[in-house]
Amino acid sequence: MTVLEVDIEKRLRGFTLGVSFSLERPEEIMALLGPSGCGKSMTLRCIAGIERPDAGRIVLGGRTLFDSEAKVDLPPQRRHVGYLFQSYALFPTMTVEQNVLSGAFGATREERLVRARREMAAMRLDGLERHRPRELSGGQQQRCAMARILASDPELVLLDEPFSALDGYLRWQLELELADVLRGFPGGAVYVSHNRDEVYRMCDTVCVLDHGRSDAKVSVHSLFGAPASVAAALISGCKNVSRARVAGEAGALACDDWGVTLATSLPCSGDVSHVGIRAHYFTTMPGLHPGPNAIPCEVDRVIDSTFSTIVMARTPAGALLRYECDKDMWASLGNPTQVTLGIAPEKVMPLVFGAASQEAGNAKVATEDAPHA
Repeated sequence: MTVLEVDIEKRLRGFTLGVSFSLERPEEIMALLGPSGCGKSMTLRCIAGIERPDAGRIVLGGRTLFDSEAKVDLPPQRRHVGYLFQSYALFPTMTVEQNVLSGAFGATREERLVRARREMAAMRLDGLERHRPRELSGGQQQRCAMARILASDPELVLLDEPFSALDGYLRWQLELELADVLRGFPGGAVYVSHNRDEVYRMCDTVCVLDHGRSDAKVSVHSLFGAPASVAAALISGCKNVSRARVAGEAGALACDDWGVTLATSLPCSGDVSHVGIRAHYFTTMPGLHPGPNAIPCEVDRVIDSTFSTIVMARTPAGALLRYECDKDMWASLGNPTQVTLGIAPEKVMPLVFGAASQEAGNAKVATEDAPHA
């Protein structure tokens, strides 16, 4: 049985949110990945029952939570959905135990207390039962919020950018803790983020949202290895995107913005409108050496980044390509003014301009803590 089915529409200021996805198995962690303002958090609020969609259906474990045609709209307390807010939403005047107990499921107070104490122990909150939220560290607050969620015996957990307000080191520590919790949770989870690096580490599958529209759900490895659409490529960190068209022979793409034709070994349909190449996919040699899957370039700018060198290279058509490599590797080339960028056919990514895509120049791409792209 499918764990979760979501197919909803909701009119928002400036656009209509139209989202369709499903969780196919228990313990699946699916990310909603997209730029700020694309409807990720609103989707979670609709699943939780905090907001009401204008149309569509939401089904969890065979139970209909919302159906606009059948006029079904279960209140949040009957949905069996746990929601971890960005702020954790702990009651400031309650103790840790009282906060967790407020969400505990059980017929009697004694049953609820047993469940609450079990989850507090599992979240390593022993000794903090009488503390209030202001007396807790950021990690302890998050564990308290998760204990409250798990004490409610949810079928599904929703996580809304749980690390957005944290600095890098604390974020990493809490991410490790939360990953352990989610891997031990028997139900599904929907994880909202605009940080692709976090999504890659935490999630199994991903659905890209852009301007309120959803791409088809794919595995995390598929998104980063072979994104299907322009929006998916951009949000997964691809820095080089050109308009393209299938040229003559099978597997050849004329890259209009770069002034070259490249061969690809990836599936290439007639709907292809763009091509993408990640910045670290190129090989390079000094000088201009035209040839198959080679792009002769003039070096426009060299940027010394924290742990790598970024080279902005101008193509025959005048567009800039971003190439990223190890600092020592670039130094070994002798700081050339001309380079030829080579690209293997399996690294040339054909892209379609899908419903969730937008023009490359207008995309908002998360860059903080991102994998090489």
